[in-house]
This record gives sequence, C-alpha cells and structure tokens, in this order.
Amino acid sequence: MNLSFLDWSIVVIVLGLMVFSVMASKSLMRSVADFLAAGRSAGRYVLTMATGVAGLGAITIVANLEMNLVAGFSMAWWGMTMGLVILIIKVSGWVVYRFRQTRCLTMAQFFEMRYSRKFRIFTGIVAFIAGLINFGIFPAVGARFFLHFCGIPLTVDVFGIDVSTYALTMIVLLSISLYFVFSGGQIAVIIADFFQGAFVNIVFVITILYFFFTLDWGQIQAALSTAPENASLINPFKTSHVEDFNFWFFLIAVVGNIYGPLSWQGTQGYNASARSAHEAKMAGVLDGWRGLPQVLMFLFIPVVAYCALHHPDFSHIASGVEASIQGIEGEAIQNQLKVPMFLSMVLPKGLIGAFVAVMLAAFISTHDTYLHSWGSIFIQDVVMPFRKKPFSKKQHLRVLRVSIISVAIFIFTFSMLFTQSEYIFLFFAITGAIFLGGSGAVIIGGLYWKRGTKAGAWAAMITGSTIAIAGIVIHQINPDFFINGQVFYAISMGGAIGMYILFSLLGKRSICDLDKILNRGKYARTDELKVVSEVPEKGWKILGMGKEFTRGDKFIYILNYVWSFGWTAIFIFGTIYNLTHEVSNDSWMAFWAIFIKIHVFIAVIVIFWFIIGGIKDLRAMILRLKTMERDDSDDGFIRNQE
Repeated sequence: MNLSFLDWSIVVIVLGLMVFSVMASKSLMRSVADFLAAGRSAGRYVLTMATGVAGLGAITIVANLEMNLVAGFSMAWWGMTMGLVILIIKVSGWVVYRFRQTRCLTMAQFFEMRYSRKFRIFTGIVAFIAGLINFGIFPAVGARFFLHFCGIPLTVDVFGIDVSTYALTMIVLLSISLYFVFSGGQIAVIIADFFQGAFVNIVFVITILYFFFTLDWGQIQAALSTAPENASLINPFKTSHVEDFNFWFFLIAVVGNIYGPLSWQGTQGYNASARSAHEAKMAGVLDGWRGLPQVLMFLFIPVVAYCALHHPDFSHIASGVEASIQGIEGEAIQNQLKVPMFLSMVLPKGLIGAFVAVMLAAFISTHDTYLHSWGSIFIQDVVMPFRKKPFSKKQHLRVLRVSIISVAIFIFTFSMLFTQSEYIFLFFAITGAIFLGGSGAVIIGGLYWKRGTKAGAWAAMITGSTIAIAGIVIHQINPDFFINGQVFYAISMGGAIGMYILFSLLGKRSICDLDKILNRGKYARTDELKVVSEVPEKGWKILGMGKEFTRGDKFIYILNYVWSFGWTAIFIFGTIYNLTHEVSNDSWMAFWAIFIKIHVFIAVIVIFWFIIGGIKDLRAMILRLKTMERDDSDDGFIRNQE
C-alpha cells in the first residue's frame, strides 16, 4: 500500500462528507422533474461548479495528464486560439439559453417538439448507444488508477480463491455512484458534485504550489529541452512533428466548440437544471473561471512529471515509474499511468491522500452524472415515446432507477472485456462523434433556423453517425490508420451541416413557430424571466447584456472581456513576433513561469468567490425545492403531438 494512515483518513472523511450531503437531500426529491432536472432550481454558481466536476471525472484527469505529457507547455499556447470563440459562445448564451427556454428535460424531447416523435426515438437510440460505448471504459480507467496509485494487490484471496481486485474496485466505486443517484436523483447529484468540485479545485491549487516551490525551474527547462527539435514541449512554434495533440487538434476543437454546445448528452440533467435561461447562460460565462485550477493542474503537473522522467537528477524516480508500469498489458494503459505513478512516488503524506480523495470525488461525480443521464435518456427518449399515455409518477421513477442499474451493469461488463488501443481523448472523440457528428447541426438548426426541416434533421444525423461509425470500424481493424478520431469528428461535422442545409432547402418547405417552442413572445413565462431593465442601454446590449442583467452580471461580463481579450492580444502579438524572430527557450520558459503565477493567483481568488456564491445558491435551491408546487405532468412526455 502506498498510502499512510493519514492519507486513508483523508479519503474516508471526504467520502463520508459526500455521503452526508446526499443523505440530506433525500426529502427534497418529490417529482419526475426533480429526479431528472432538480426541479429546474439550480443557480449559476452551484450549477457551474457541479457541472465542471461532473464533466471532469477520474478518467478525464488521467486523460489530460496523459495528453499533456505528450505536448508539454506548447499545448497551452495553441489552446489560446479558442479564447475569443469560447467568449463569444458564452456571453451570447449560444444554444444554452434557447434550450433552457424550451423547458425540455432531454435534448431528444426538444427534437420531438421541433421535428417528430420518430426522430426523438431515433436520436434517443443513437445518443444512448454512443453514450454507453463512450462511458464503457470509465470504470476501467478509474479502477486501474486506484489499484496502481494506491498499491492495492491485483488479486485477493477469498476462501482460497484468487479474486480480481480490479473487478471488486469497479463494483465498489459503481455501487457508491448508484447510491448517490438513487438517493435523490439530479438533486442529490448536483449537491454532492458542488462540494466535490470545491474540494477538487482546492487540492489542485495546493498540488501546483507544492511542485512550483519544491522543483527548480532550471531542471524543468533542461528536461523539456531534450524533446526532439520539431516536437518541442517549450516552444509551440516548433511542434510540427507532434502527433495527435497539435495545432490541428485545437483547430478542430475550436470548430467543435461552436458546433457542439449541449450536443454531448452525458450531462443532460445539468442542461435542464438551471432555474432560468439567464442563470444557465451566466453559469456558462462563469465556467471559464471555475476551470482555472483544472487548466493549471493539467498543464503544469505533466510538465513536472516529464522533468522527473527525463532529467538525470531524477533517474531513480524514472526507474521506479518504469518498473511500476512494466507488466501492465498494453502501451495505451501504460501511458495512462505514467503521471499518476510519478505522483504516487513524490507527493508527501497528506497530499497524496488528498489527491486520492480528489480522484474518488471525480470518479463518483462523473459516474453518478453519467449513470443518471444515460439511464434517463433510455427511458425518456427510447421507451416512453412508444407509449400512448405517460407513466404514473411512481412507475416513472421506478423504471428510471431500473434503467440506471442496467447502465451500471453494462459499463462494468464493457470495462472487463474491452481492450483500449489509443489515447483516451481520441477514443472520446470518435465514440462521441456517433452522436455529436450529426446532432450539432440538428440542434443549432432547430433552435435558430425556422426553416430547418425534419428531412434535414434526418439527413444530418444519419450522415454524421455513419461517418463516425466508419471511423470506429477502421480504427478497430487498423489502429494506426492515418486519420485519427479528432479528424473523423471534423469530417462528420462538415457532412452533417451540409446535409441539414441541403435537405431543408430542397425538401418540403415548412416554417416553425420558434416563439412557441422557446416560450417567448406571447408564449412567454413570466415566472422564469426577471426583467431588470426594460430598455437596456445600447452599449451594454452590444456587449450581450440585455434586460435581465443586474450590475453584478455586467461586472462578470466585463471581467470575461478583459481576461479573454488580454490573452488573445498576447497570443496575436506572440504569434507575429515568433513568425518574424527567433525566440529562445529561455524566453519561452520565462513566459510560462509568469503564465503559471498569474493563473495560480487568480485561481485562489476564484475558489473563494465560487464557494461563497455556491453556498448562497444551494440555500436558495433548497428553499425553492421545499416550497415550490410540483406539476406531475412535467415529465418529458409530449401530449397532443403527432
């Protein structure tokens, strides 16, 4: 065992606090809408904190550490290309605002309202299958981390029989996640994920500070300088030989950020949980600040690990890491474990326990969210649309729980049988594209183009899914195929957009009443629209600040503009300068040191800011759930729809 009594104590205490937070939420869940979307009662801070850690997950931590061990500091520079794009998406409320206006509990429910019931069933099936395959490796990656990081034996003797601790670890972790979902549905998930998100960010910042002050910057530079000339981990303009995680990876990611908001249904409960469309938009704007500790963790810690694995002063650590991963089947899995095994050897007592607790929190937060999402989608969008009448409330909650258990059984079995052969993020990209490839066109067209048609929607989904599935088949036959998962995603996006526009223009013309679907105009719901200024000033309106904006909202927007435009200006100036001048590694390392210091300082402020805001939101959410009147017909079943 690699953990001391102090370390295990921290893990147990954190788990106990998570369980306590979930137990306290049991009495709040009183309807199907509560189970599916927390009664649409979540405020911006609790929503962004909970969604952030739900999308993080133990597997995502491992994947980011794996990815940045390959790319080093260089990746952060090209990541700045997304700054302005993400800013525009967030401040405009792109897709997020309009979807919340629909009051739909799942995306496919919106598809039925906008297109047809058959299309809802089809997209529900595609989303569910894609989600299950994508979700299938989550327990495996998480279990391997805990086994190897904690030094748990791979087998344990039970009545003279060697039982795999790999399987037992998955069973225990999945059981905890199931308990969270069953206790209070999306209400319990949000409350638990909020506290987990706060804890994760705190530990990330402490870990970063520990390495920043204990490791010599010169050693980091010396180690990073050993990378090949055109695969630099310091200078982003010398990365032409970096495979997979390079400029093109980020260019496709930029396009994907525009094309795919809310396309991925793994967090569908959160997509519908905001107490208003405005709160959903504000949560999106705040998300960039919330993610700062994670960005730093995933950038700096792999760089530190690379230093330890390649600098002669740390040869004993490198030897220990190599010895620990020898015998593990598969190069892909060995790559996943390099950074975690490094951390297990160098973190001090207490901090190593805190890191294990972080991984436990991340595992649970993602698994309870994804179990909830895929189990709910199967019932809401595959089973329920076939019914002539809705379930009773009791029936509905029961079948939702049965579906969630079934998802857990499937991903356990999948993890036991599936052999992973590529980077986690590339597996995500290609499996996610089964639904994402076509759904982006269908969502954007449905929410923003009143002339988008059912024929266009069918053509886009079939095209995007077919291209993605072809990519999966090709990669299973030839793992070294020259087109990776990210590029297949790009191809599926382009094909789906073209098909949606073409079939909508050439097919039977129809005009959709978007006001009715979006609950605006004469259909507006006054209970979800809080007007602060009937006629906002023109200057504020140009910057995306409309009639719902308070002074605090405007301040948050201004902060985002200053931060994003500042780093974009640095990116543009730096790019021009590097294309016209030779910049040394010394200069780049000085820049990266300043970059990290600025982000750490802001991250500390953000932690306090979001914890205070989140606690206020939690109190308001609990009060709302205790006093609000429930509508049992608010269950996702579309009545009087052809």
